[in-house]
Amino acid sequence: MTVNRQIVLARYVHGEPREEDFALVEGEVPEPGPGEFVVRNLYFSLEPAIRGWLEGKANYFEPIPLGGVVRAPTVGRVVRSRHPDYREGEIVFGLNRWEDYSLASDETILLEKLHPAPDLPLSYYVGPLGGSGTTAYIGLHEIGRIAPGQTVVVSAAAGATGGMAVQIARLRGCRVIGIVGSDEKARLVTEVFGASAAVNYKTCGDLTAAVRALAPEGVDVYYDNVGGPILDALLLAMKPLGRVVCCGMIADYNRSDDPHPIRNLWEVVSRQLTLQGFLLFTYHDQVPEAQRQLEEWIRSGEIRVREHLTRGIANTPKAFCELMRGVTMGKALVELDRPEED
Repeated sequence: MTVNRQIVLARYVHGEPREEDFALVEGEVPEPGPGEFVVRNLYFSLEPAIRGWLEGKANYFEPIPLGGVVRAPTVGRVVRSRHPDYREGEIVFGLNRWEDYSLASDETILLEKLHPAPDLPLSYYVGPLGGSGTTAYIGLHEIGRIAPGQTVVVSAAAGATGGMAVQIARLRGCRVIGIVGSDEKARLVTEVFGASAAVNYKTCGDLTAAVRALAPEGVDVYYDNVGGPILDALLLAMKPLGRVVCCGMIADYNRSDDPHPIRNLWEVVSRQLTLQGFLLFTYHDQVPEAQRQLEEWIRSGEIRVREHLTRGIANTPKAFCELMRGVTMGKALVELDRPEED
């Protein structure tokens, strides 16, 4: 434990992120104080939400300052501890940073001690058994209130959270339609994830008409990962009293200075819709139960996992930029290139 490699913000991001917006530096390995412990990160979770922290503007978290280490969820191993509840060797998940070693405490957001199943890859606890899977599970149940026989539409359906939402809704007896950006992603969503149908929004023409053709009676629940024009189109396809689960707004993450207008908001009134956003840490007490159910489904093969794995901390900026260009499928994550034991 001599060097702590870190990915820092070299310049504020405007528009689509570029690799030169980041820099790899070497810092000191932190020393834990009372009630703290050091986590050697094993996996970084690449999240579209990170994009909102990179342009010097506060949203639900303070922005990452220039020269600051990029914040992100990680899975890692405790290597030094002065906390009575966290022992060396234990595996934890938390909102840490893109670095070899992170300092954690009870104040760490999303902090959770993991008990990885020996028959499942540890990387799964970054995505399908981590934030992506539990976000999809909790959003569909707590906000979408899904029930058997309902029609559920999921945008970014080939992505980390979207792919899990498609499969969870299917397993709950819903008819699921995925919205994607390529024919390859459409095949993944239908042939692997089990959606009843998929719509390529880039080639379908009128998206509202395409969804209505597949769901002539309307959509009960729309799990929205993208916002923008796709949200606008789906408002015209909802059933009365339908629910829109607002999980993300990817369409505007690279254009926050000029967000897409939503012109069909009157439909919220005329159709008596519910639109509700949510952040996972608000529902943190429900995460363990979600994980138990997801683990059962994954182990039985009822949920299939697709990972987009990048190896090496130096490749993290490139992997993140690919994610934000929409070229990845499944859960994007980085495996750190340091030996398992220090």
